[in-house]
Order: sequence, then C-alpha cells, then structure tokens
Amino acid sequence: MSELADKHCVPCEGGVPTLEPDVAKALLGKLAEGWSISDDGKEIVKDFQFKGYYKTIAFVNALAWIANSEGHHPDLEVAYNHCLVRYTTHAVDGLTENDFICAAKIDALI
Repeated sequence: MSELADKHCVPCEGGVPTLEPDVAKALLGKLAEGWSISDDGKEIVKDFQFKGYYKTIAFVNALAWIANSEGHHPDLEVAYNHCLVRYTTHAVDGLTENDFICAAKIDALI
C-alpha cells in the first residue's frame, strides 16, 4: 500500500496552488496501475472493472465512505460492471495531493 493511503486530505477552499506536472507524475507513480492523468493535467482517472452489478455497487459504497471521511469526493460514472473514477480538486480547478491520497485509499480496497 502506498504511503499516500496513510495520509489524510486537508481542507481546500481555494488559494492552494495546483500540483506542478512533474510532481503530479511522481505521485501518479505511487498509485496502483491503471490511473492516468488527463490531457489537460487537471484530473486523474481510473476505470475499475467488476464481475457484476453487486460488486460494482459494493465498491461504490466503500468509495463513498472514504470520500465522506476525507471530505474529498470524486466524480463517478457507474455502470453494470465498472466504475470510472475521476479525481480533481474543484476548488482550484486542478490536481492537489488530496486527489492522490483518495486514489491511494480506494486502490487499497481492491
């Protein structure tokens, strides 16, 4: 498990700088395989695949618990056998360490 998963998100109300591309790329390397940074560098994305609706929804429920605990919520696309997770920090319109912390925590679910 990444050391990112041991950290906690800090409240972000704006005024925090977004991560520099090289820093974001380094943090991406600390996540499980499958995450990518969007072309505009403003979000990280991973599509989690499951064998059936029940397992997908169980993952979504666990992810929701983490998101509420950390106060940092992803955008989700949920279908029968997959959940597309998009993390960005809306308050700063880009990536912060909070995005990678939450991504590491949900990687630990799998």
